[in-house]
Amino acid sequence: MTNTRIESVEKAMSILSAFSSQRRRMSLAELAEETGLHKSTVLRQANSMQLYGFLTRDADGRYGIGASVWRLGLLFRQDYQNGATIRPVLRDLVEKTGETASFYVRAGEERVCLYRENSPNLIRYHLEEGMRLPMDRGSVAMVLRRCAGEPVPHALEFTAAGSVNLAGGRNPNISSVATPVFSADGQLMGVLAVSGLSTRFDAPKRLAALSLVEAHAKALRTRSAPPVSEENSL
Repeated sequence: MTNTRIESVEKAMSILSAFSSQRRRMSLAELAEETGLHKSTVLRQANSMQLYGFLTRDADGRYGIGASVWRLGLLFRQDYQNGATIRPVLRDLVEKTGETASFYVRAGEERVCLYRENSPNLIRYHLEEGMRLPMDRGSVAMVLRRCAGEPVPHALEFTAAGSVNLAGGRNPNISSVATPVFSADGQLMGVLAVSGLSTRFDAPKRLAALSLVEAHAKALRTRSAPPVSEENSL
């Protein structure tokens, strides 16, 4: 991270990041507690964010995400045109492993679950699309950090494809495998992962799942190649 930082922007981003599917609306006091900012600071930031449509405030004084965030989210989804390609891969991984499959991208110092297909098992690792998670632990975080040239624990072993097989991690009860997905020109698109309960997703099953995610990642790279025109194919 560079030293060029704007504290007011970071405070506004921390307010937006405080919201989740579990906490869709929050009072001023709850936002202050969640962000660690003083109430007066949250109030000033919130007033400005309301003007630009990033926050709303209801009759009870509770804040929520505004339409501007939704608009930007739509732009991101439209620009990131891999959903139609990624979702069938996730469904195939769930069908063949019985566990939850997901696709993550990095957003600053967090990772975002962009696409998700949950396991059909009643007891499973469940996470909603759009959830933001830290970058300090978990197989996906380690793959993203390694791809960015950032330090990762020396004890971790990566495959030739840059994948990692992790028992435990962010949650000691959850084990996972993850592999990077690159575009045809070598740009990192995101990370493909399969996660499940450690008691069920044991070492042999993770090895089998690892082969599957690496095969899918390789196929996705081929699919991201631009079409060859007839003129160029001569």
